[in-house]
Amino acid sequence: MSSTNYNTSKPKSISRAKGWTAEVENLFRFQQAGYRDELEYIQVQQGALVDKWPETGYVKKLQRRDNTFYYYSKKRECEQHEVNKVKVYAY
Repeated sequence: MSSTNYNTSKPKSISRAKGWTAEVENLFRFQQAGYRDELEYIQVQQGALVDKWPETGYVKKLQRRDNTFYYYSKKRECEQHEVNKVKVYAY
């Protein structure tokens, strides 16, 4: 009997972000650190919690696969010209 875990699921489709939102901001930060999204980060980091700024809900700190860290500001970091580079995955 096999058990499926939502953390190991593959995305069904991929699209590009059309405009900036808080979700796109966080996806930008995950993708900059080398992850698809929060689900992949939690899977690779074996259940590690994601540090987020309480004021904005944006990702605060991410550990890359090579064990170095990215630290992010409370403010928007995904500039308007980078929005269309962000991939949005649907499961």
